[in-house]
Amino acid sequence: MKCVPTAPWPTLQPSPPVPDDMKFKHPRVCLRSCRTMILRKSTRKQLCSQELQDRSRNQHLLRFSEIVKQFSKRKTIHSPELGTRPCHPHRFEYSKLMTEFKQAGQVDQVLRLMQEMKDFNLWPDVVCYTIVMDSLVMVNRTEQALDVFKEMIFAAIIPDTACCTVLVKLYSVCLKQFDSAYEVILWMKNCGCFPDTFTYTTLIVGLCWDGRVEEAFGVLDYMLEDGCLPNVYTYTPIVNAYCSMGKLSQAKNLVKTMESTGCLPNNVTYNILIKAFCKIGALDEVEKLLEESQGNGWKPDEISYSTYMDGLCKLGKIDCSFQQLDIMLDKGLVPNEITVNILLDCLCSCSMAWETKCLLERSAELEWEVDVINYNTVMSRLCDDGRYRAVLKLFTDMIKKSIAANSWTLSILVHSLCRDGKPQKARCLLDSEGLVANVVAYTILIQYYYLAGKAPEVSILFSKMVKANITPNFVTYGILIDCFCGEGNYGQAVYCFLRSLEQGLSQELGARLTYWLVSGGRIRLVQYIIEHISKHDIVVDYCIYYSIIKESCKMGYCQRAEFYIVCGILDKMLC
Repeated sequence: MKCVPTAPWPTLQPSPPVPDDMKFKHPRVCLRSCRTMILRKSTRKQLCSQELQDRSRNQHLLRFSEIVKQFSKRKTIHSPELGTRPCHPHRFEYSKLMTEFKQAGQVDQVLRLMQEMKDFNLWPDVVCYTIVMDSLVMVNRTEQALDVFKEMIFAAIIPDTACCTVLVKLYSVCLKQFDSAYEVILWMKNCGCFPDTFTYTTLIVGLCWDGRVEEAFGVLDYMLEDGCLPNVYTYTPIVNAYCSMGKLSQAKNLVKTMESTGCLPNNVTYNILIKAFCKIGALDEVEKLLEESQGNGWKPDEISYSTYMDGLCKLGKIDCSFQQLDIMLDKGLVPNEITVNILLDCLCSCSMAWETKCLLERSAELEWEVDVINYNTVMSRLCDDGRYRAVLKLFTDMIKKSIAANSWTLSILVHSLCRDGKPQKARCLLDSEGLVANVVAYTILIQYYYLAGKAPEVSILFSKMVKANITPNFVTYGILIDCFCGEGNYGQAVYCFLRSLEQGLSQELGARLTYWLVSGGRIRLVQYIIEHISKHDIVVDYCIYYSIIKESCKMGYCQRAEFYIVCGILDKMLC
């Protein structure tokens, strides 16, 4: 007989019989306890996940503080002090100092030096006039630039290729008057002042910015006929235009063509591609570009990695964004202002706007030279989170540090105050000294008053906007048309639409206006609009006719006495 070993656990005793009145109670108790256990387990997982997120966020915050200290040690390029004069009263010294002020964006200082040369009888030459013209064109002061050119011609100074190139830049990039730009190039050829690669490249930049890519390719043919070989600066604007239009396959093919023809793309070209790929979320393409960079003969710079980090941040991949930061630092690249602001936005996007606000307030301790862009980034995020008082507190801190606010700052403040139900305070800010209002700030306030049903306030703001020489945009006019038509002030709405046409805005606003006019029984005003557009040799867009036909049928105009007006409008459409 084998000896059975004693079990290491206590022998289970049979359970006593369950009474009848308790038979259906035990399962319920078991279910309740099981549910409690499941909830406890899920709560534990949530707590662990939350702890990991908090730990990751704290690491990012600490990492950002370290980066800020490295950024503060960067050598800043200082522009010459205001009022600086050349060491020697010579035209060469003046032109050199004028160039430095031009690069720093100090146009008034360039004009001051130009006047000083005239006062000292150091008659400016073509180089000095070209610098002054280019400075004015850079800040879109085109009329003054043309006056300077006329003054040069009156002084019997013959313009050279560089001077004429600035004139091409003025007409093509600033004024979009391409016929005048072509005339300048023809005049150059006739006068023996032949355009060079930079001249044609300037024209191509203007065409590409206006979306006229096919015409830009035609300019390339002109270049080859004149013996001017295109370079990387010629092709890059076309690559940028393709990316802006969403034609990434054409952009990639053009880059490959550049590589095969020996005109190697530079960092600017590849950075444009990186930005375009990030915009559509094609991160694999970005990784491929960075991996193949060494084989393609270029090295990614701070802008390359900053652009990629920005794309990752916008897709919510904060950890990956900071990983790219480490790669960037390992390659010996130092963060710049763009990098710091992108990282700041990354922290704000992962619900750390309050923590970044505290960092800005303690910037002196971190030896961080903050700027208005940093403050605007955090204030914008705080506004989105509904922390309006924090926005105002951060703005006060910015003013205490003598950081000048810009138009973006004012727009954020106006938006915050309106959302907080304080439009009157927002309106007072528009008149404050040191704050420059732009179309965005006015549009935000106009929209708030429109939604609040305060049409008189909208009219006052619109008049104030016009007096301040602030041009309304498409959104502003759309709100104004809806507001005025909703109040029955159709004449003012028509005025707004005709004013928008003078600015070259889309005729889609006309479709919105005709809807209101036909619905309100103002078909004669529709006829007036069509006639006014036709008199100015503008083709009436189909969207306006479609809106007229649709609303006329809906309102039953086919059975009214005004039907002949509708027929007259349709006859113009068929002409």
